[in-house]
Amino acid sequence: MYSALIKIPLLKEEFWWGGAVADGIRMPFGRMAFQRDLYGDAGYNQANTLLVSSKGRSVWSEEPFRFSLEGNELIIEGIEGTIKVEESGKHLRDAFQHASKTYFPPSGTYPDLLFFQVPQYNTWMEMSYHPTQDKVLAYAEAIVANGFPPGIMMIDDNWHEDYGTLAFHPGRFPDPQAMVGKLHSLGFRVLLWVCPFISPDGEVFRYLHKQRYLLREADGSPVVRQWWNGYSAILDGINEDAVSWFKQQLDHLTEAYGIDGFKLDAGDPQYYKKTDVGSRPSTPNEQCESWARLGLHYPFNEYRACWKLAGQPLVQRLSDKNHSWDGDGLASLIPNGLAQGLSGYAFNCPDMVGGGQYEDLIRPDFKVDGELFVRYAQCSALFPMMQFSTAPWRVLDETHLKYCIEAAGLHTRLGAEIAKWVRLAAETGEPIMRHMAYVFPEGGFEQVTDQFLLGDHILVAPVLEKGAVSRGIVFPEGTWLGDDGSEVIGPCEARVEAPLSRLPWYRRQ
Repeated sequence: MYSALIKIPLLKEEFWWGGAVADGIRMPFGRMAFQRDLYGDAGYNQANTLLVSSKGRSVWSEEPFRFSLEGNELIIEGIEGTIKVEESGKHLRDAFQHASKTYFPPSGTYPDLLFFQVPQYNTWMEMSYHPTQDKVLAYAEAIVANGFPPGIMMIDDNWHEDYGTLAFHPGRFPDPQAMVGKLHSLGFRVLLWVCPFISPDGEVFRYLHKQRYLLREADGSPVVRQWWNGYSAILDGINEDAVSWFKQQLDHLTEAYGIDGFKLDAGDPQYYKKTDVGSRPSTPNEQCESWARLGLHYPFNEYRACWKLAGQPLVQRLSDKNHSWDGDGLASLIPNGLAQGLSGYAFNCPDMVGGGQYEDLIRPDFKVDGELFVRYAQCSALFPMMQFSTAPWRVLDETHLKYCIEAAGLHTRLGAEIAKWVRLAAETGEPIMRHMAYVFPEGGFEQVTDQFLLGDHILVAPVLEKGAVSRGIVFPEGTWLGDDGSEVIGPCEARVEAPLSRLPWYRRQ
């Protein structure tokens, strides 16, 4: 399908970021061979048709493309006439600002500021597929009772009667209006999990098929496709009437029960095929983009999968992580979070503290590592957002629980300052969580992927290794005042004490 081939010789010490956020753990590109085809594959997380370089260069296309780094070349394969290779300055920030302003200008709006000022709490790891009204209320009450700030409560999968039947299950949620009222009185906002899949054979399925709101096979029969919860039909996101029907179901939940917003899950390009028949021809990537546009109607929204729509007021969470120290767990949070920002997704959130993988829950030998859990919380604390799911008071002893409460408290205390950067991101499109090379382009920080900047002035350096009670930090130029009262004059590299009780962070004076 690709008709154009462009070879871009790499400049000396040039590094690249972009494409799929899930590849952030491999960024910056330029150190070794790499390839990614963005057609129909966003890596089960966000992706964008953007590549940006530490030398001020960028690649953009309105359509998906394949790219690879081989030897001393960046190779782009795409659709003829759609690929733009540009030089807009000398540094990473120059390249990003040009691309943002030109191709995905910021909307000037942002998700509800509460997202950035208090933690989120998701029922997934505590209840998985078995949430109930009693469990949700008990979880919320325990959050407050254990000293955590109330925040945003996300009721995850299976609160409903069936996929596509967006009504509370009467057995599990006998009085949802009373439940939401109680959650509001405790200080929570309430989001519900939804997806574009429709369980086959039910009344809703029959209605949607008759209205031609579902994707179809070439012979006219409805698509029934495998996804992580089984086999389902799929809403045609390109069909405006189908999307309007779905939005009506969501609006009813807000009006009838006081629901504040929605976690809009799935929608990954991988679940669509180019042979799917809808109201008009579309690609898997376009279907993913259409699903993401639905969230623009709600200031309280959350996505894991997204195609394009950078610069828009959408909450973008990192994909589910393992309860581990390695590249599928804690070690991936910072590099992938940095990739979100450099892809234009400024309103970003790490995965659930401790990891959000269902497979961890069903492993017979699974045990929570208290040290890892604390370091997850600390790493998340100064992201633009943080999210809990596994109840810390259930799995941790008193000491480890205390450190998690402190991490949540730090996020809340800095909430007003984070909100300042949120407003700026809505105006400029710039990341809130920033790569060292983005702010200090002359420092040689391109390959520093285990620390980050919150805005331009707060340096965050979490401990990411098991058993470590100190860590090395690269300080840029300036005077940096630490959370422990210490002062460091940069540029320099220093090893600092970081017992389990400490998240090292520094403010530039």
